[in-house]
Amino acid sequence: MPELKFIGLGLHDELGMSLRGLEEARAAGVVFLELYTNPMPGLSMERLERLLGKPIRVLGRADLEERFREAVLEPVREAGSGAILVPGDPMVFTTHSALRLEAERAGVRTSLIHAASILSAICGATGLQGYKFGRAATIPIPGRSAPPESPYECVRENRARGLHTLLLMDFRAEEGIAMTVNEALGQLLAIESKRGEGALTPDTLVVGAARVGSPDQLVKGGRAARVIGEEFGPPPHCLVVPGALHFVERDCLKALAGVREDELP
Repeated sequence: MPELKFIGLGLHDELGMSLRGLEEARAAGVVFLELYTNPMPGLSMERLERLLGKPIRVLGRADLEERFREAVLEPVREAGSGAILVPGDPMVFTTHSALRLEAERAGVRTSLIHAASILSAICGATGLQGYKFGRAATIPIPGRSAPPESPYECVRENRARGLHTLLLMDFRAEEGIAMTVNEALGQLLAIESKRGEGALTPDTLVVGAARVGSPDQLVKGGRAARVIGEEFGPPPHCLVVPGALHFVERDCLKALAGVREDELP
């Protein structure tokens, strides 16, 4: 039976892949790469192909969402095995579980090789405790219609329970557009101005993070009114709205994110 492996690349470049992932990718008959879920600013196709010793086929969103059988499963059957390299951890914050299910139903066995995910890395970047995070949400790139208010509601619900909220930034690989911390805060504050429910006001403590896991990782926190004016540089960005804080988390936010004592709740 042909087999398709989903291999995590980690957060920044090709060196985030595990040794097991590298070994499995080298052994695969055909290797694919998708970058539409995360820009991975440090990744080099040339270095990655040299590392694997074989060519890599780059997949777009349509290849996975509309032409998965033709673009991936048929070549895997022909080669006998295949691997899809995925930013982060393959099944975290992606729709790849649907692809795995489709492959299994089509008679292609699947397996996973995990890697670092923003879901776990944000804890190290900010010092916030992982078990205190609630539901996450994605801030979409603005379109013609008003932005959805579900991320605001996610923050409101988590804060009511004393939980932290991780907000991811939308990314459109084909257009080279990525949402920023500053734009995300602008959206949330605009919704707050309309709804007035206190989920995220200019005085709310927030933490912006950029390029987590890279050598130039940047983490800045403080009141939303201050953080919205900070410069975070190139993507990917994410935003955390802390809930109730343990005293160790308070100290970590001061040391790691530059939060001032008077900005802590």
